[in-house]
Amino acid sequence: MSVREINFDGLIGPSHNYAGLSHGNLASANNAGAASYPRAAALQGIEKMRTNLRLGLTQGIFVPQWRPDGRWLNALGTNISEAEPHIRAAAMSASSMWAANAATVSPGPDTADRRTHLTVANLVTMPHRSHEWQQTLTQLQVAFSDKSAFAVHPPIPAPFGDEGAANHMRLCDRHSDQGVEIFVYGQLGGPYPARQHVEASKAVARLHGLDPARTLFVMQSQEAIAAGAFHNDVVAVANEGLLFAHEQAFADKDRFYTQLRALFPAVQIIEVPARAISLTDAIQSYLFNAQLVTMPHGGMALVLPAEAKAIRSVWGWLENLVAGNGPIRELFPVDVRQSMANGGGPACLRLRVVADPANIDPRFLVNEAKLDAIANIVERSWPEEIIATDLADTRLIAQIEQSWLMLVDHLQLSGDLIP
Repeated sequence: MSVREINFDGLIGPSHNYAGLSHGNLASANNAGAASYPRAAALQGIEKMRTNLRLGLTQGIFVPQWRPDGRWLNALGTNISEAEPHIRAAAMSASSMWAANAATVSPGPDTADRRTHLTVANLVTMPHRSHEWQQTLTQLQVAFSDKSAFAVHPPIPAPFGDEGAANHMRLCDRHSDQGVEIFVYGQLGGPYPARQHVEASKAVARLHGLDPARTLFVMQSQEAIAAGAFHNDVVAVANEGLLFAHEQAFADKDRFYTQLRALFPAVQIIEVPARAISLTDAIQSYLFNAQLVTMPHGGMALVLPAEAKAIRSVWGWLENLVAGNGPIRELFPVDVRQSMANGGGPACLRLRVVADPANIDPRFLVNEAKLDAIANIVERSWPEEIIATDLADTRLIAQIEQSWLMLVDHLQLSGDLIP
């Protein structure tokens, strides 16, 4: 096999619920307290993975994390039955499904030792996510255990917030070529927390052994964060030689574009004007939280949420885009509405890794048959519905735990992942 881009999707876990824990994430806040449907959510995510497979792409998977997180509760001197409701909800969070926040990844062509480097995100800004890194680190260490090909780093220490690949882009001629890595950070002091700190981004770049001359640190605009773009991938996405971004994505776009063109003259920039698609419509549709992928037969495609079709300004602009002779030629809407209702679109659900699949633990790579088997487990064991007030129900907790065990046993991962 050869080096290629692999999309690792997080399977939506059996504790998926809408507790409204993510300040600054408008969908999370607006749906707080609503009923969630973990079984339907996981099946939607599986169908999204099938879409990628049918496009001829290589697909990986990360399993949900063990919930409730008893170790975190113990460290707080409590347990799931006695914890305050907001602590209980944080211990039951299924947010690790958004694999774009699992880590930042620098492919071997960019690093000093030619290995693919992964640094686990600390997610310290949000309590419900701040305890994910330990199980994420374990999973990455198992999946990428070949030390001749990979280096897996622990998280950047607090208080420097790091939210992983959702604030990182890479531009290159081909995935296997050396690229330019772009780290996007926020500035403190806005109406919502800036989750990616520039200090964390610079530390990741140093740990990965990136060439400073081919690394950019770019500030996200306050307008985008205030509108609900809590991560850069809500307003911009890159793939190979293409940057696809909203006009208001970056604080100083002219300076950024000038620097980028100096480092990578072949870059193509498709900028969506605010007069055509407002920040509000871009964030509501998660237009930019799409997977921008290179097709095996050439050209690029957007795997984007079905919600994009429901907003006339967005879909009309996209239809005109693909009708032209530009790099994006095809649109593939997918139904991930359960994830969208908690503030995560198609790109949130996946972590890009450029590597040789032969160097990856095969238990984390999927095909149609493996997805069939996983879907069968989900259909038989995932809860059908959860309301946030149900999270203390001992029967629900037992079902969630048993569902997780069935999955990891089937994947032969229980010996590696049981906390």
